[in-house]
Amino acid sequence: MIPRFATLVFERRIATPPLPVWHAWTDPAARAIWAQSTPDLSVEMLRSEARIGAGEVSICRVSGQPDMRSEIDWLAMAPPRCSTYTEILRAGGEMLSAALVTAEMSAQGEGTVLKMTVQVTSLSEDREPGYRKDFYAALDAMVDVAERTMLVDRVIAAPAEVLWQAWTDPQALPQWWGPDGFSCRTSRIDLRDGGEWVFDMIAPDGTVFPNHHKYRHYAPNKRIDYALHGGEGGPKHADASVTFSPAGDGTRVVLGMIFASREECAGAKAMGAVELGQQTLGKLARHVGA
Repeated sequence: MIPRFATLVFERRIATPPLPVWHAWTDPAARAIWAQSTPDLSVEMLRSEARIGAGEVSICRVSGQPDMRSEIDWLAMAPPRCSTYTEILRAGGEMLSAALVTAEMSAQGEGTVLKMTVQVTSLSEDREPGYRKDFYAALDAMVDVAERTMLVDRVIAAPAEVLWQAWTDPQALPQWWGPDGFSCRTSRIDLRDGGEWVFDMIAPDGTVFPNHHKYRHYAPNKRIDYALHGGEGGPKHADASVTFSPAGDGTRVVLGMIFASREECAGAKAMGAVELGQQTLGKLARHVGA
């Protein structure tokens, strides 16, 4: 069997700054969304951790075709500028291809230029056309996720364990959650994998905003993933996450939201959602005495 080699280069201009693009490219929850890049494709994430020395394993399924196993190992990460990983694709226990994938992100005005370089080796057949097609589809889906992502981050002078406790204690969370002047009225709260929080946000002028958080994943002291709905039985507005990572003597808290559409994301930003999110994290900092 003679190996076949190819170097593929993809470039996109994305209408959002590098940080949301980096988030869409590396965050496990975001990757799980855009991995389902075509209607006939389903992807099961077996594990996913975006850091050097860790990786991602997923099973890709298309009706009528053998399941394909993707194994990714992150080699280099310099947020939000560049990353490199290896990817091995297997089907039926045989290796189909191996690739070295490098992503470079650079700011251009209010947007980002993304350049992807893929050096791929096919061991079983000439997979370049199929690989190129699949990569285009995945890249298009990732760009869509990036352009409907909003991030709010703050470094808080407290250990991750303290912030985690404030975020997962059903008595504490309603005390500090929400922008300045807002209060929470809870119907029920169950903070765990598979749990939920049904509550109203009440503005200073008395306006009531129904909310329903459906929790999907808790990784103690690291991250929480949940869906954000407009009240119980209401539409899903966003897939949200909060992550906790070391930052000097404190912890960087990143609140990320992938909205249902670009229009909804733009509308939220226009209404000051980033500033309101910063107020919420400020209340968290005051709650823990930081």
